[in-house]
Amino acid sequence: MSLRLNLMSGHSKWAQIKRKKAVTDAKRGAVFSKIAKEIMVAARLGGADPQANFRLRFAIEKAKENLVPQNNIQRAIEKGAGTGDDGSRIEEIIYEGYGPGGTAIMVQCATDNKNRTVSDLRSYFVKYHGKLAESGAVSWMFVKRGEIKIPNSMFKSQDAIYELAIEAGARDIDFSDSENAIIITKSEELEKVQKNILAKNIKPSETQILYSAKEHIEISAPDLAKNILKLMEMIEEHDDVQNVYSNFDIKDEILANLQEGLIKGREIV
Repeated sequence: MSLRLNLMSGHSKWAQIKRKKAVTDAKRGAVFSKIAKEIMVAARLGGADPQANFRLRFAIEKAKENLVPQNNIQRAIEKGAGTGDDGSRIEEIIYEGYGPGGTAIMVQCATDNKNRTVSDLRSYFVKYHGKLAESGAVSWMFVKRGEIKIPNSMFKSQDAIYELAIEAGARDIDFSDSENAIIITKSEELEKVQKNILAKNIKPSETQILYSAKEHIEISAPDLAKNILKLMEMIEEHDDVQNVYSNFDIKDEILANLQEGLIKGREIV
């Protein structure tokens, strides 16, 4: 098997912004709610046994990493599997749209009221000069894949990480993150590759399935960048939204000028 080194593989400026922003305004209750919904969806789709349900196992691991109480986790599993006392049904749905500048946006939601969710999202897009689109309008611009993040500090060199990735069965590796090497897999091969890495006594810092943009649109106008970031933040904060993916790439100098305002609050200056 050949594996190519990729220094900027599907890099996401929004992911970088979120990491910095989370340090200053993480809201534990909102985090608990989003993780609980993911557990419910996973249990509904694949059953309540985490050993037989890869997605549920991932969701439970994420819940524990975020200090979600065990009784909250169990309650979410029971609700999702239909054995709890809550009659609400959480469904997973992906909405697609165009943001400012023609940027493509995919919004992964877990909701018990699709009418409410789509109405809210539509208003956000309109407010920041974008629009919701029909299913399939932008999804072809993304590829679904697995990512396993390994702290660079666990290895002496990139060559050692490269060797681990080859042996684990990865398809690609991304060194663009200063803190983690990102081992990339097909979404359906993520569980196998993760098991191979764990067998080497290496514990990933994060494992996830996501949508990565095939190509990026460079944003060079500050006002356009501001509206994109405002829209992404507003979508991200909605209770029904689990993940947001986009193909924008804001120039570093513009992002640096906007970053402080985004971290301090919604109004970017």
